[in-house]
Amino acid sequence: MKRLIFTLFWLCFTLLGTYSQQVKWNQSYADYFAKYGKLAVQQMQQYHIPASITLAQGVLESGAGRSDLARKANNHFGIKCNGWTGRKSYHDDDARNECFRAYHSVKDSYVDHSVFLTKSPRYSRLFSLKQTDYKGWARGLKACGYATSPTYATQLINIIELYRLYEYDTAKGGAFQGSRRQVMAFNQNYYVIAHAGDTFRSIGDDVDISYKQLARYNERDKDDVLEEGERIWLKKKRSNAPKEYKGHWHVVAAGESMYTISQQYGIRLKSLYKMNHLDYSYVIKVGDPLRVR
Repeated sequence: MKRLIFTLFWLCFTLLGTYSQQVKWNQSYADYFAKYGKLAVQQMQQYHIPASITLAQGVLESGAGRSDLARKANNHFGIKCNGWTGRKSYHDDDARNECFRAYHSVKDSYVDHSVFLTKSPRYSRLFSLKQTDYKGWARGLKACGYATSPTYATQLINIIELYRLYEYDTAKGGAFQGSRRQVMAFNQNYYVIAHAGDTFRSIGDDVDISYKQLARYNERDKDDVLEEGERIWLKKKRSNAPKEYKGHWHVVAAGESMYTISQQYGIRLKSLYKMNHLDYSYVIKVGDPLRVR
């Protein structure tokens, strides 16, 4: 009986631990990746550090750019002074009032993160890994002592897989290389963010896609004037959200429509209606739950 109780206890503890390490969708994380994805790819192309690793570390260490260290010192990677001769910022971490590097911009933080990993002998063995081996990099960073958390590698891997950050790791020489706009990857597709006054023609010229084809991809009229901040997809949208969204419900917020939600997830509008068993005449309301996969 004691052995049975111990076995059940151990099983519950193991399942609880596994569950606690799972990552739930966080829109602030998604916004962070959209904002800094291009910067991470630029660093990858220069220093050969997977962009997925850089983004996952950045969002985790900075609380999606919202931590005191990130807001006051532009430090997105939690790098401490350790001989640093530049600006400094003091915050509580493993001990009280520890010294952290401070930067003039977030870009400076990203560059210093790349240099820090590249120049430190501690991390040299990581550069023998493939650029697409994000799991090896995550485990290697933990093994080399980047962070003290015993679940650090698992956290990085979970973030990368939930948000499909590994798609950034193949950006070098990939689609839309050299575009004048920041091109983001999501749901096995690519998108850009519309600027004020943009049209399908202006975006099409920048990404070298026919503006008529671009409008069809986004289920719009070719002559529409786009709203600032819209996601404009560069390939035909998919029939549902990534598999990580299985069981996920989107709760309708004020100002949203079926179309804006379909654009957010890169889903064809007719597919969004179909999977929710809705007629095209139905007008969604704030608080409505919608399946996206």
